[in-house]
Amino acid sequence: MDFAAVMPLAGTLGVMIHEGSKERVAGKLLVQREICTAGNIVHGGAIMAFADCLGAVGAFLTLPEGASGTTTIESKTNFLGAGPVGAMLVGEATPVKVGKRVSVWQTRIRTEEGAEVALVTQTQMVLWPA
Repeated sequence: MDFAAVMPLAGTLGVMIHEGSKERVAGKLLVQREICTAGNIVHGGAIMAFADCLGAVGAFLTLPEGASGTTTIESKTNFLGAGPVGAMLVGEATPVKVGKRVSVWQTRIRTEEGAEVALVTQTQMVLWPA
């Protein structure tokens, strides 16, 4: 499944998801000028959106039977370094806990060279049909 294709924001930002399983979701994001802030550094909101896309795919892949979807109910970001324009950011989301009502995912974002950019922890709530 092309997860980035079903999330319009992912496509707008240029998020590429190349691995998705219940244990790990991995993707990349090229830092383009359009997603930067002053100084040609990736905007914090773009970093958070990138992480949210990866964590949401993981949460979706771990939904219990009968669930209809998932939504982010909490997210915390630690910004650790800069992502300059032209850099390729690499993100890896892994589950901290997967339950029947919520799952918690942690996403580590680095440059391709390995420099730390952010650590994001998010909680995803399971949605059930009405």
